[in-house]
Formats: sequence, C-alpha cells, structure tokens
Amino acid sequence: MQSIEEKRVYGDRQGAITAYVASAMGVVRVRVAGDTVGEFGLCERCGARDVAASPDAIAVATDDDVRILELEAESTSDREGDAPVVADDESFVETGFGPAVAVGFDGDDVLAAGPDGRVACRTAGADEWTTLSDGFETAVRAIDGDLVGTADGAYRVSDDGLAHAGLSDVRDVSAAGVPLAATADGLHKLGNGWMTVLEGEFETVAADPRSERGELVRTHAVAADGVYEFVADEWHAIDGSSEHIVGVGYGETTYAVTDEGTFLAWSDGEWRTRALGVRDVSGLAVRPERQ
Repeated sequence: MQSIEEKRVYGDRQGAITAYVASAMGVVRVRVAGDTVGEFGLCERCGARDVAASPDAIAVATDDDVRILELEAESTSDREGDAPVVADDESFVETGFGPAVAVGFDGDDVLAAGPDGRVACRTAGADEWTTLSDGFETAVRAIDGDLVGTADGAYRVSDDGLAHAGLSDVRDVSAAGVPLAATADGLHKLGNGWMTVLEGEFETVAADPRSERGELVRTHAVAADGVYEFVADEWHAIDGSSEHIVGVGYGETTYAVTDEGTFLAWSDGEWRTRALGVRDVSGLAVRPERQ
C-alpha cells in the first residue's frame, strides 16, 4: 500500500515520468518519480505482446494490430523534463498493420513484426506500412532501433530492407550506444563483428537511450542465472528478482517489470516492488527524452 507520504512526494516530485507495461490484459500506464511508484492503471484493453516508446509516441504490438498513442509534451515552470501528457479522451489508434508480436522505434519510424515473420516500417508522419521482409522462417522476437532479433540471428535495417548481421537464437536486442544481443549462448556486443561479453543463456537486454554512440551509460542484461549491470566499464551481477524480469527501462533510476506483473524500481542497491494486478507481462517502455 502506498503511504500518504509517498503520494505527497510523488505529487511534488520534479521529473515524474510515465512507463508503459504490455500484458495479456492490455497496457498499464505507471507514473514514477525516482524510485517511487505513483498512480497506475490499465489505459488500453488488448492482448499486448510488446511495447516501445519514442519521445513523441507509444507503440504497442497487439493480437489484432499495432496501436499507437501520440504524446504531447508538458512544459511547466515547476516541473523539469518533458513528461508525457495524455488527455482522458485520447487513446491508442490502430494502424492497419495486422496482428503483431514485436514493435520498436528506429528514430521516429515504427518497425513491427507479425506472427508470420513479416517486418514492416511506418515512417513518421505516414499512414502506410512499407514491407522490409515478407516473412522469416523463424519468429521475430525483438526490435530496437535498427536491430531485429530472430531465432536465426540478428538483422539490421538497410536501404534494401533487412540484412542478416550474424549470431543465432537471438532473444532480445538493444541498439542504444553499442548494439547488444541477448542469445541462447551469451550476451554479445557489435564492434568489429559480434564479440561475446558474457557467457550463458540470456533473455533480455536494455541500454539507457541517452547512451552516446559507441558508449554505454546504463545497461542491464537478464540471464538464466541472474541480472547483470554494466558499470565503470565492467559487468557486475546485481540482486535479481524472485520473478522473471522481462523488461528494463530508464529514468532517474532503473525500472523493470516481471512476467507476473511486478513493477521494480532500483533504490539503494535493491529493488522496490509494486504489484500491478496483471499477468502474462511481456514488456516495458519508458518514454525517452528528445536528444
């Protein structure tokens, strides 16, 4: 139960941001300020398979379509940053993609993948999807930036569509700063080819979108044996969760969500937890700042 003091701190806190959680019940909007979780609730009922955020929009891969919520910037004298403002009458709109299993932003463009392996791009400001691949033989598992992770490896967006970039059995990808891929046999970074940085079975990887090209600011990877954080040019194991973490995001601190619907906020070397009341959670997205 959130205390009155926590509500007061949340209400007065500068830089409060919004996180979006994808679940089988729909999309949960969670307001957070530092390590304090404020209001949360279901903002879109759907079978959400994945969720992604840009500075101006939220995209959700659902069982029937890719839905997008346009965000407006809030600018007030008593709050820092650009917190997303969503009016009560605003909602996610369908885009005509069809059923989707993964979604991501490459800049302001939306990339999405269907259950049949089709990958398409919806350019910012456009209403139509441009097909990049008619269909992979294996499932698309993750999209981030210009990276697409599939069971048969990593792909990158090119002028000709999608180009195979190596690896196999990719479970998740992260494009910010230094491209990373979580695979069945390790965590890999892209330099002069893919290089293994951690061995083991990895499921999830994320990097702070503020990471400069060629550098990593905050980065986390979830493996079968725990959670790892990249700090001071080294990877370190940190406290995990009794539940399986399926998504990581960044704001004033690090946030995560588990498949059983627990929202996590990193605080003084441990996770603060808050149950969201949903199950079958598949992802987390925090709106990044405009660079």
